[in-house]
Amino acid sequence: MDQLNKLSGIAHWLPRLSLAAIFIYHGFPKVAMTGDVSAMMEMPFAMVLMLGIAEIGGALLMLWGGFGPEWTTRIAGLIFTVIMIGAIVMVHAQYGWNSINMGNNGGRGMEFQVLIIAVSLLYALKGNALNKKVGNL
Repeated sequence: MDQLNKLSGIAHWLPRLSLAAIFIYHGFPKVAMTGDVSAMMEMPFAMVLMLGIAEIGGALLMLWGGFGPEWTTRIAGLIFTVIMIGAIVMVHAQYGWNSINMGNNGGRGMEFQVLIIAVSLLYALKGNALNKKVGNL
């Protein structure tokens, strides 16, 4: 257990890096190929571009927050939360909970988005407090 406890100070990087990777992966095409993505998503060009910028910007803020100012972590968490609420309302809620390709929803449910919201809100509420070891734990 002592070996695991020694690593607790860097454990915040696991969800931090995952969130950043997810939002860069999904944001980059929205910026690089805005017209194509706009047509595919049936959303206005400007909205897709702003969404992509918000996703990439949030990812960069989340990464910066790992060793920089706390406000970047909190803002990134809020940005991701808003984006995922929008994704649930606009797309995923109509398919229910299950996002594993089981049943007839094609794997388009909202469980993945809800998990992203939960982790994002953890960062928004706790900020960089997650970066620190707590006592002798």
